[in-house]
Amino acid sequence: MRALIIGVAGQDGFYLKELLTRSKIECIGLSRSNGDWITGDVSNRQFVEVLVRRYEPDYIFHLAANSTIRHEAVIENHDTISTGAINILEAVYKYSRKTKVFLSGSGLQFINKGMPISENDSFDASSAYSVSRVHSVYAARYYRTLGLKVYVGYFFNHDSPFRSERHVNQKIVQALKRIANGSNETLQLGDISVMKEFGFSGDIVKAIWMMMNNDEIFEAVIGTGKAYSIQDWLDVCAEYLSLDWKQNTKFEEAPTIHKHPLVSDPTSIMRLGWTPQVNIHQLADLMVNT
Repeated sequence: MRALIIGVAGQDGFYLKELLTRSKIECIGLSRSNGDWITGDVSNRQFVEVLVRRYEPDYIFHLAANSTIRHEAVIENHDTISTGAINILEAVYKYSRKTKVFLSGSGLQFINKGMPISENDSFDASSAYSVSRVHSVYAARYYRTLGLKVYVGYFFNHDSPFRSERHVNQKIVQALKRIANGSNETLQLGDISVMKEFGFSGDIVKAIWMMMNNDEIFEAVIGTGKAYSIQDWLDVCAEYLSLDWKQNTKFEEAPTIHKHPLVSDPTSIMRLGWTPQVNIHQLADLMVNT
């Protein structure tokens, strides 16, 4: 059995590769910049076709994305998420119809009214990022009508030690670690009342693998179903480091990204037997001590 992981250099790609390797699946990785893997761009149709024809993988996981809602990334998101999905699906349709395809989605592509979000809720193309995500889902549904097995997992916030400091949870962890080691720096943050999930990437990929090994659920929200504030994360991380984060933190005015808590309703994926194993305290412990 063989799997092609697009976006293998990211945190989800890392944990998925480890999981599949333990399951005796041969993993082929694609990255735009990491020289340890096949280097290439999923928005290049001919390149994707060559990969699919050469390897005829049993599974393809499309995890690549620039996870930002900034408008400046609209073309990059379109190329990687939307065009990338179409290129993968068309190549599979033409050359390897046995292949099961997984496309990553996001909780950010749904209307958020402050209630737990399921895969049955309505989409909301309110950002450059969500536009691309919504487009890729409709592509998945179309190719499903042509007989392909195409799965979509809608991810809610999840982290790991492999996150970059571009993401606020890792930014907090690394700054607090440096402060604990004597740094005089100031941690600059925006609205810390924002409520979201604090899942673990290693748990999320287990849900992906469960989805890909069933013929019942083709779209599912993947999340913990539990929301915490960024202040909660600060408190938990600072406790592990014996710090008072308030002494080294300043707040800048910034627009609140989520007016309502961004929290999932993972009922469908849990029907497959999946439950998250790592809670917010365990995640903080892992990230602080790695």
